Amino acid sequence: MSLTERITVDLRAAMKGRDAPLTSVLRMAKAALKNREIEKRAPLEPPEELKVLGTLVKQREEAAAQFEKAGRGELAQKERVEAGVLKAYLPAEAGEEEILAAVDRAIAETGASGPKDLGAVMKAALALLRESGHGVDGKQVNAAVRSRLSG
Repeated sequence: MSLTERITVDLRAAMKGRDAPLTSVLRMAKAALKNREIEKRAPLEPPEELKVLGTLVKQREEAAAQFEKAGRGELAQKERVEAGVLKAYLPAEAGEEEILAAVDRAIAETGASGPKDLGAVMKAALALLRESGHGVDGKQVNAAVRSRLSG
């Protein structure tokens, strides 16, 4: 079952259960997936579905941070709850050890020697982590690559 199909099934269940917050989040996710599919003019592949949901999670987390900064705790909490619901559909995040192992392997594969090779190593490390089926936080990978290349 594809991610879009899972969301559709869960949306139907949330609507039957009259769970308004969950229904709202799932409708938003389904709409984003459908919009991306329309833009592409073809059905989405699983990695593309994950990318769309990852973007939605990131948007929710950034909005929560902005609401916190503005002193709007209730809205920040709402955004965090929405991000939590969406994260349930994403694969588990890669741990620090896995990130470091992927970065070391990427450095070896690309023959990187210094900070000028940051882009190539980032691309290779992200590809390795995605191949292993993990969710990836680009900021963590970037920090790991920078520390390995500068040291």
